[in-house]
Amino acid sequence: MSSCLVAVDLPEGPWLCEVQLAAGATVAEAIAAARTRASGQPGAAQFDWDGAATGLWGKRCERSALVQPGDRLELYRPLPGDPRERRRRKAGVTRGPLRRPGS
Repeated sequence: MSSCLVAVDLPEGPWLCEVQLAAGATVAEAIAAARTRASGQPGAAQFDWDGAATGLWGKRCERSALVQPGDRLELYRPLPGDPRERRRRKAGVTRGPLRRPGS
């Protein structure tokens, strides 16, 4: 048996749990174990457990990847929009050709 930390970006805020896994367990198996433990967490029922992007230590990975003892598995929610566009709208800047000062 080995353990890994699962970090889930729930709508209510980040949630962490440690799950015990058999040797040679996959990301999908770790997600299933975390999903069982998250049943009482606020926002867990609305989270897209089957479609969420996954990563190990911040690097994207497939659900078929093997989990090593002590790994940190992360499940990500999709961004609500392009962060660059949101910043531009907030600043009131429109996208256009760059101009040098004085030209």
